[in-house]
Amino acid sequence: MTGASKYHLPKGTSADGPDDPAITPESAGSAYSGLRILILTPGEEHALSTGENEFLAPPLNGGCTVAVDGRSFELGGRTDVYSAVTDFAYQPRESQTVISSADGGTYALPSARTEQGGHSARYGRKEDVPVEPRGAGACAASLPGHGRERLRLSGGAPARAKPNVGEGPRHRRAADRRARRDPRGRRGADPRGRHGPSSAAPRYDLYRLDVMAGPGPDRVRLICDDPAHGRVRDTWASQDVDDRLPFGEQR
Repeated sequence: MTGASKYHLPKGTSADGPDDPAITPESAGSAYSGLRILILTPGEEHALSTGENEFLAPPLNGGCTVAVDGRSFELGGRTDVYSAVTDFAYQPRESQTVISSADGGTYALPSARTEQGGHSARYGRKEDVPVEPRGAGACAASLPGHGRERLRLSGGAPARAKPNVGEGPRHRRAADRRARRDPRGRRGADPRGRHGPSSAAPRYDLYRLDVMAGPGPDRVRLICDDPAHGRVRDTWASQDVDDRLPFGEQR
């Protein structure tokens, strides 16, 4: 990709202290959604003022303690995003948070701009995180959803921005069997260094974190297929989901 684009933030260009990236609704060109990635070394802690946003804190790897306005939540976390879903903490608008980790780790901090406060910090158990299969064949994925359960609002209160965080290890195979070579000239090389039979297509384990928020009363994914590729969705009905999905503890 050449040239600057509001849809592409090269590594390091959006860093804010220990948060890299640190994406706000303004820098993302959105009205509500933001995302920070926090990396802590063993024994380190990080203070966060949520301001006019509400945050979730799902670990990408490692566990942590999230202290919010006098409450403390111990997050067991996970080894990595492919090993399991994770527990998380909700941090309301206008709250003070300290995230600390004895062993260190990497933590996503998705956020949603909201005008309504008065909600309590809370803990989300990993056992309550749903895992949904998506796609089939070469486009098979398992998609855990964090923060999807609605937080109760008082009667007559206006709808607020509700964070909807979906993450998913996605397993893809090459669309064709054209030769792929590693630096030593082997065909059919796994890009992570494990080599299967020469007849096997390369495989790629990809991780995607979606952050969505909005003021509407209903949770609706306002997405559409690229006209050039929407036909792919029509092929899923005749294909099986990869039998290696879902990843981690859901197997």
